[in-house]
Amino acid sequence: MKATIWHNPACGTSRKTLAILQDTPGIDLVVIEYLKNPYSRDKLAQIIRDAGMTPAEALRLRGTDAEEKGLPQADDDAILDAMVAQPAYVNRPFVETDKGVRFCRPQEKLMEIL
Repeated sequence: MKATIWHNPACGTSRKTLAILQDTPGIDLVVIEYLKNPYSRDKLAQIIRDAGMTPAEALRLRGTDAEEKGLPQADDDAILDAMVAQPAYVNRPFVETDKGVRFCRPQEKLMEIL
């Protein structure tokens, strides 16, 4: 099974999720460090939608200035634009497999798509 994780090595939850993927037999793993290789707008919109979330729900507030910029109250397009311009605004980690996409916080959510 192919699995893609949008990963931030500085995030403990992201590291734990990556470790689960690495320890799971039969996983063809793609790791994207999204702070170095940012999302395209279309891909970001797709994974958020496929995870059953809204852009506002995927917005990272902790450790960012997103709240000060009024992003939690912005419309979906404005939030997506901000996330593409500043990938740190995207909460993590997201994982995509053939079975779907999950926002893996907590990391056990990953098991739903393995």
